[in-house]
Amino acid sequence: MRRIQLPEPPCPTSRSGTPDIFESGVHTFVRRAIVIGNGFAASENQSVGLVRALGLSDKHVLYRVTRPKGGINEWLQWLPVSLHKKIDYIVRMICGYSQLMLKSQEKKLVPLPSENGVGAGLLAVLEADVKEIVSFARETYEKEGPLLVVACGRDTISTASSIKRLASENAFVVQIQNPRLHLNRFDMVITPKHDYYPLTPEGQKQVPWFLRSWITPRDPPDCHVVLTMGALHQIDFSSIRSVAASWHDEFAHVPRPLLVVNIGGPTRNCRYGVDLAKQLAASLLSVLASCGSVRISFSERTPQKVSNIIVKELGSNPKVYIWDGQGHNRHMGHLAWADAFVVTADSVSMISEACSTGKPVYVLGAEHCKWKFTEFHKSLREQGVVRPFTGSEDISESWSYPPLTDTADAAKKVHEALAARGWKLKV
Repeated sequence: MRRIQLPEPPCPTSRSGTPDIFESGVHTFVRRAIVIGNGFAASENQSVGLVRALGLSDKHVLYRVTRPKGGINEWLQWLPVSLHKKIDYIVRMICGYSQLMLKSQEKKLVPLPSENGVGAGLLAVLEADVKEIVSFARETYEKEGPLLVVACGRDTISTASSIKRLASENAFVVQIQNPRLHLNRFDMVITPKHDYYPLTPEGQKQVPWFLRSWITPRDPPDCHVVLTMGALHQIDFSSIRSVAASWHDEFAHVPRPLLVVNIGGPTRNCRYGVDLAKQLAASLLSVLASCGSVRISFSERTPQKVSNIIVKELGSNPKVYIWDGQGHNRHMGHLAWADAFVVTADSVSMISEACSTGKPVYVLGAEHCKWKFTEFHKSLREQGVVRPFTGSEDISESWSYPPLTDTADAAKKVHEALAARGWKLKV
């Protein structure tokens, strides 16, 4: 009988990698990922950021959980997605919509997300369907191995937890942002520390005793909950270097120091209006002498009355450039080339991205925030990561801090959890 010649096992110090036959079976390798999003760039950016940090950025598909739009649906956004869709279906049937029309919308493709580079590396964008995803995980398991599922946002909780329940042997499910209840529905939960503010003595004081049993979370995080300082994102030193090169022609000759100002918009827990806009405009005029140039960007949530004040007070100043939202999004270029940042306190995502650069970050309007967001800003200040923006700063004087590395730290925890299950990433 002819002897079968197997390939020689590689040297332990070899950098070329180990063939699958010597490491373990194909079923132990995680080679691909899917992202379950809710249509909001900030949430989807967190999921894609984690996938990118895990080395799977070019092998993932985005599924979106979508809600019905228009008419009465704008008043039903607080409902669970499944119940919202059922009510919408009934309303449409009563109003004379045909079932054929409804079915034709079920598989409708949604445009690729593009804000902050979210679309980079996506293979496709599809509407989330639990049965299809579960079937995909099961049917491809023998050939492709386990499926990594990363979801973010309240509307994705039901979909992600159903995948975990129906395909627990074929998928590893990560939920970003606290799902509030029954955290064991997921293999891992990644959430900011300030989501546990209700358990702190300060948080308890703000909740009447008869409501405390209704406020979640009720229990401290267990071993499968990963706590971060801020939001996950796609910014790290590698991406900053790459972006800096691609935006070189636009920013290399901008007078320095360059101060980048990112303006969000009021939220339920961080309310402000024209008063903060006037304060920001006055403070920026005060620091202009120490700036080479200032670049200002608004978000989709910025009220028109806020942007109007900024444009009126600063738009004609030769040192100031206000991006009008036209053309390529300069957000990544600003992160790479800025010498310092001013960010409004309402956006955890924008602050987290800026704090990942290690450059000075000034926050405006933290005094307008309440509940768990006060804890977020307090933690950043105590660690020396941010400072309040008062208008008395000398922007030419730089200061630094250890950059936030939440995304890389979370990716490391995913690696460890997969290893505990006998799985590993195959990048």
